[in-house]
Formats: sequence, C-alpha cells, structure tokens
Amino acid sequence: MPLPDPLTRHPIPGWKGTAFLKAIVDNPLIEVGDYSYYDDSRGPEHFVARCVRYHFDFIGDRLIIGKFVAIAQAAQFIMNGANHPMGGFSTFPFGMFGFENAPGYSRENAGFRGDTVIGNDVWIGREAVIMPGVTVGDGAIIGTRAQVARDVPPYAVVVGNPGRVVKMRFAPEIVAQLLAIRWWDWEPETIARNIGVIASADIDALRAAV
Repeated sequence: MPLPDPLTRHPIPGWKGTAFLKAIVDNPLIEVGDYSYYDDSRGPEHFVARCVRYHFDFIGDRLIIGKFVAIAQAAQFIMNGANHPMGGFSTFPFGMFGFENAPGYSRENAGFRGDTVIGNDVWIGREAVIMPGVTVGDGAIIGTRAQVARDVPPYAVVVGNPGRVVKMRFAPEIVAQLLAIRWWDWEPETIARNIGVIASADIDALRAAV
C-alpha cells in the first residue's frame, strides 16, 4: 500500500483535529518535512498562530521541522523575537514600539540564538515548550509540558522543567546505526514496503531493508 499524500490536510478519516503540516503551513521561514503532523482538537490549521510564538519577519530566524514529526496540542516553539536586550539597565524593547532615540534592533543585543531545528521522527508532547535556537535530534521524545532550553541528543527522552534527559531510547551503537540508515530519507515506496520493520526494534532487519 502506498504512503498517503503528505499534502493531505486531514489524513485521519473522520477526524479533523490532525493535519499534515505541509498542507497548512505557508510561512517561508518555517520548513516542514513530509508527513510531520500537528494534532489539536481546536483545529490544527491554527498551528502557526498558536504554536510558533514571537516569530517576526525582521528577525529572520527559521523553524525547521524534519520528516515524520508528531506534535501534540499546544506545543510551543518560542522564537528569537521573544528575547529582550539584556546588556543595559532596562530590558524594555523601546525600539520595537517606536520610542525616539531608542537603539535599533540587532541580533547581538537581543540575544539571538539561531534557528530552531527539530529532527526527523521526533515526538513532541502536549504543551511542551522549545526555546529559541534549540536543536532536537532525530528520534527524540519531548515529554508533556517539558521546557527545553538546551539541545537534545538523538533518541533521547526529555521531561520536566527545566528539561532533562532521563534516558536514551536505545544503546549508543543502535543510535549510531539508526542515524546512518536514516530510514525517513528512503524513497516512499521503500518506506511503504518496510513499515513493519521501521515500527519494530529489529536493527538487523532494518539494516537489511536498506
């Protein structure tokens, strides 16, 4: 059976609370991989407005989401526009509101932390918060309401506030093989033919499917 169209707006029959992000995101500063989805009973089409916060064009930072990412309701991606200047006596963003004699915006003064990058096959739990400039590695799991301010290693499980790695999903040698195999980059026909192996924990079978 072939894979579904990644541009399908509502890929689950009879349920309009889930959408493939490629079908609903048109912001050029947000990159989304195939089959990544957002689930929200209030309507997933509001993903950008509800989940991607302080994302201003004049700052230019990007949110990059890989393939096969699962994002639960009310997860938050805090972008660099949330940062305030901290090098002076006041943190108030005078320039943003048009105050005369205010210093202009600069990435350095505002604590710019770079793009936010979510790897492939990542699961982000309900109301989790990803802070600016964080990279979440492939295969990671971010627990419900976790507050993630640091990079997350591939295949790590992160929970809590502040977010901390509580375990690795697989042994280091298995993680290394998974990162080399990169099943999410296979041709759609190859993925479709090997869904059972991808959903298993048999690394030998997965390696043989390449």
